[in-house]
Amino acid sequence: MTPKQVLEFAKENEANVADLRFMDFPGVWQHFTVPLSELEESSFDDGFGFDGSSIRGWQPIHASDMLVVPDATTAKMDPFFEVPTLVLIGNIVDPVTRESYTRDPRYIAQKAEAYLKSSGIGDVAYFGPEAEFFIFDDIRFESSNNRAFYEIDSVEGIWNSGREECPNLGYKPRHKEGYFPVPPMDKFQDIRTEMLLTLEGLGIDVECQHHEVATAGQAEIDMRFKPLIQMGDQLVWFKYVLKNVAYKHNHTVTFMPKPLFQDNGTGMHTHCSIWKDGNPLFAGDKYAGVSQEALYAIGGILRHCRALCAITNPTTNSYKRLVPGFEAPVNLAYSSRNRSAAIRIPMYSASPKAKRIEFRTPDPSCNGYLAFSAMLMAIIDGIENKIGPGEPLDKDIYGLPPEELAEIPSAPGSLDEALDALQQDHEFLLKGDVFTKDVIEKWIEYKIENEVNEVKLRPHPHEFFLYFDI
Repeated sequence: MTPKQVLEFAKENEANVADLRFMDFPGVWQHFTVPLSELEESSFDDGFGFDGSSIRGWQPIHASDMLVVPDATTAKMDPFFEVPTLVLIGNIVDPVTRESYTRDPRYIAQKAEAYLKSSGIGDVAYFGPEAEFFIFDDIRFESSNNRAFYEIDSVEGIWNSGREECPNLGYKPRHKEGYFPVPPMDKFQDIRTEMLLTLEGLGIDVECQHHEVATAGQAEIDMRFKPLIQMGDQLVWFKYVLKNVAYKHNHTVTFMPKPLFQDNGTGMHTHCSIWKDGNPLFAGDKYAGVSQEALYAIGGILRHCRALCAITNPTTNSYKRLVPGFEAPVNLAYSSRNRSAAIRIPMYSASPKAKRIEFRTPDPSCNGYLAFSAMLMAIIDGIENKIGPGEPLDKDIYGLPPEELAEIPSAPGSLDEALDALQQDHEFLLKGDVFTKDVIEKWIEYKIENEVNEVKLRPHPHEFFLYFDI
């Protein structure tokens, strides 16, 4: 849409207000609302002012003024607000220089797309994330100087098989058996379908929805692949819709990678492909029907995977999922069908258009704009520098003898390790000024000060179980 068309769209839908939204540095959608009378065609150039010092990881207090400039192509009507509300995603601009803000995740994604085109490798990068999540009935947590706990509950939780529910009707998925029985074992079919239909009502193409492996309401809804920025926009809408549909039904959704002990964590397997002049670059006659460029792309991701994890798996909780010896894809290898490898080449279709690589290590706690951009930069680096991925690993990784398994590199074991890897290996992200040194430095600083150290400093409840009687 053009700005003029947006105003007409708002009028047709009887919108009374406009909601301006943007992504903060760690990856949470922010917003403020203005009367529709404040939105004019000039607003799409002039923008709206806000306090950038109150946004995590952004401006200092002495240089706090920022602008959010709405992008007319992102206009949608909010499906939840009582008052008809036009929603516009905005780009962040410095009000003095009128330059795009380097720490705006959406701007980083725009630069990544532009760099791909300038490289001559391709003209569009498609991303298709499979963002898993949990639907819980109740969540309580506290962390203070003398007390810490969390408690999760779900009508589906196998731990409630003996609970008085007046009556307890059973049908609760056992650990690792949630993939994917029909109702009444699956309690959330209708809610997931409502989520799916709400997404489609917003113009977001959905391929399927289903229960996932874990007990207690683990689920997955898959969006059809889209270009990088469009998928970045869709991922924030995705999280927003799922949380609000669940909330409407007195449930809660979390994209936390590992909320449950001794059951599957939540990943975001991400399908990637590059096209040029309408042709799929990753289709060819090499291993599993991919091209040499696709193999170099895999080599780029594997080469930089430990650094990528600081962005694609950016929480301390991410590494409760990425534990060697279990099902999570921590082994830096590739395969055509082996789901225990970090990169898989899906074999569902023989069509050249379906040829893509699937990076299985990421999780949905990430900032999609940053994660997709970082993946693309690793792919480009692999292709430009002809980084070979080595031989494919079509064996059962977890059945390998220890001496053979020791030769396979592994993803980081903690956020500290990932941030250290990013500190050592980020030159590929700086190409084309996509990620700036300031962004990398601020990301590492923010994560260490606000997450790594905050978790390190606190006793863990299980430590009392282990050590109180020493």
